[in-house]
Order: sequence, then structure tokens, then C-alpha cells
Amino acid sequence: MGTEGERLGLRERKKQETRIALSWAAIRLAVERGLDNVRVEDIAAEAGVSPRTFNNYFSSKGEAVAARHFDRARRIAEELRARPASEPLWEAVTNAVVERFALGQEGAGESTPDRQWLDGVRLMISDPALTGAFLAAATTAEAELAAAVAERTGTDVAADLYPRLVAGAVTAAIRVAMEQWLRADPPVSIVLLLRDALGQLAAGLPTPPHAS
Repeated sequence: MGTEGERLGLRERKKQETRIALSWAAIRLAVERGLDNVRVEDIAAEAGVSPRTFNNYFSSKGEAVAARHFDRARRIAEELRARPASEPLWEAVTNAVVERFALGQEGAGESTPDRQWLDGVRLMISDPALTGAFLAAATTAEAELAAAVAERTGTDVAADLYPRLVAGAVTAAIRVAMEQWLRADPPVSIVLLLRDALGQLAAGLPTPPHAS
């Protein structure tokens, strides 16, 4: 038999797997039907669990959808902490962001996304019912990123502007890149957009040359 620590680790992994399954189920159904046409019971059935289990993890459909955004942003902070200390900050930040998006399962990796999926996501994130959930997730995730930046730079997240400025700028770059990704026709890779956006930040956002 495994140790108590192994059993606890297995339980935590199972809980995380259930959370992920519920969030993906909520996203898939919202894309297919529109959020208003999705019930908690539908999400639970899609994930193979009971509605009671859904309520143990999320307080609303919107929170379940936004959970993927929050989890990915939290993992960006974790990835930043794991980057080699020898990497310059902005190189480490870019690598952390790209790593998490490249591992995504929503067509947001290196390859260009499916047009039907893009249309569904566009409709889904424009739903007013999701605004609050996305904002809450983004705020919490930005705070975690600021803490990771503070650790890497030896600054104080409570007293110094720098880590929060970096986290805010990175969060804005991700948001702008995603908006561009959603509008792009033909579709493009969000990884390329993220590298461009973060590269411009790393360069100090120089004024672009005037078009001839």
C-alpha cells in the first residue's frame, strides 16, 4: 500500500483532473450552444460527474468557464519560477507565457486555430454573464504573476511598483494578443502574437516607424 503522502497526492491529482474536466465541459458546451443554453446538469453530465460534484468545485457556469483562463495564468507564474536564474527577466517571462499557451488544448498552440472554434470562443467571451468571472480570474492571476516577478527580481510586491507593473503589462499583452488572435482572418498562431507583444514590451515599446 502507498504512503499517506502518496494517497493524498493521488487525491489531489484526482480533484485537479475533475476540475479540469468540468471546466473543459463548460467551455465546449458554451461554444456549441451559447452559455444561456447550458445548464449545470449538462456540464456535469458532459464531464461524467453529478451536479453536486460541479457545485463542490464552482459556484457558477461562468466560474467554470473562466477556470481555464485562471489555471493557465497561474501556471505561467509557476513556469516563471522554474525558469533558469540566468535568463533575463523578459526572456524568462516570454518563455513562461509561450510554454503555457503552446501546451493549451484550445487550438491556441503553435498551429493556427480552427475557424469554427474561434467563432465559438469569440461569442463565448463576449457574453456579459462571463465578464465578472473573467475579471475575477484575471485579477487573482495577475497578483500571482506579480509575486513571481518579485521573487525573481528581489523586489517587494507590496512596497515596489515594479513587479506589479510587469505583471500588469504582461497581462495586458496577453489580452491584446488574444483579441488580435480572435479577429485575425485568416487565423494565425497566438504563440507568434504573444512573442511579438512581449518582445515589444521587452524593447520598451519603441514608437513604430512611420509607414512610407
